Amino acid sequence: MTYAIISLGGKQYRVQEGQRLVVDRLPHAEKKTFHPDVLFVGGDGKAELAPKGVQVTATVVGSTLGEKIRIGKYKKRTGYRRHTGHRAKLTQIEITAIGSARAAKPKAEQAEEPPRTEASAAAKPKPAAKPIAAAKPKTSAKAPAKPRAKAQPKTEEAE
Repeated sequence: MTYAIISLGGKQYRVQEGQRLVVDRLPHAEKKTFHPDVLFVGGDGKAELAPKGVQVTATVVGSTLGEKIRIGKYKKRTGYRRHTGHRAKLTQIEITAIGSARAAKPKAEQAEEPPRTEASAAAKPKPAAKPIAAAKPKTSAKAPAKPRAKAQPKTEEAE
């Protein structure tokens, strides 16, 4: 019986194939697969810490709301009462596979990706690098200030 410890949303979960979990809301759409970070793989007398090349495949089943939580504040003899609350936004996921990266891919994804060979990679030349433009001298955005006119003394004019 193989199990893995994965990290999702800053929390760690011990999972097995076929298990359903309710975790904090994830940014993945419904019925999409994703690969959470694998911290540990164990079972059948074997244990591997931080395994390389091992993936856990999970599928998003749906989104739900958690249980309503009510919060009340009260101070005696002052009439101070405050009530608030919230419902956590959760995502239900199902663990579909635990194993190597090649074995974890669903068959539909394998059919879509054409096999890559060295010849096809060499056939596409990389675009030439653009030459670096010479640095332009910076000009100040403001025009030089005009000299102010001197204030003239007021003269009384007779009419």
